[in-house]
Parts: sequence; structure tokens; C-alpha cells
Amino acid sequence: MFAVIFRAEINELDEEYSSMAQRMRDLAISEYGCKEFTACTEGNNEIAISYWDSESQIREWKQNSEHLAVQELAVLSGINHIVYK
Repeated sequence: MFAVIFRAEINELDEEYSSMAQRMRDLAISEYGCKEFTACTEGNNEIAISYWDSESQIREWKQNSEHLAVQELAVLSGINHIVYK
């Protein structure tokens, strides 16, 4: 089992961010084999941990075009994020 830890500092935790994050969770689980996705927020900070059976699933997920577009949008929106694996 592998875990990916995602940390973000969000300028404004609003409905748009929440919907986008939920879409990414659903996509990771339904199409890429993510076993579990847990997140918590406090103030403008979010930490999420996703669990996977293999590194190849993680690599495939990281190359998903919608996921890449969301990452680019996050950078343009000023969301600071770090991913640890």
C-alpha cells in the first residue's frame, strides 16, 4: 500500500474549490484505483491523504488530463500546494 500526502494553502476555501476537490477525489477512486481519500481543513489549509495499491496507479493518476488542468488552475489561482509520496 502506498500513501500520497497533499497539502494546500488555499486563498479562499469556497464552494468552487470544494466542488473541484470532490471531483478529483471521485475521479481518483472511480478511474484510477485509489482505495481511500481522507482530507481535513483548518482555516486556509488542507491536508489530504490518498491510499493506493501501486505506484503505477499513482503515476497514471498524476498524468490524467483533468487532474493536470486542475493543478494548473490552482497555480494560476494562487493556491500553494505540495505533494509528498
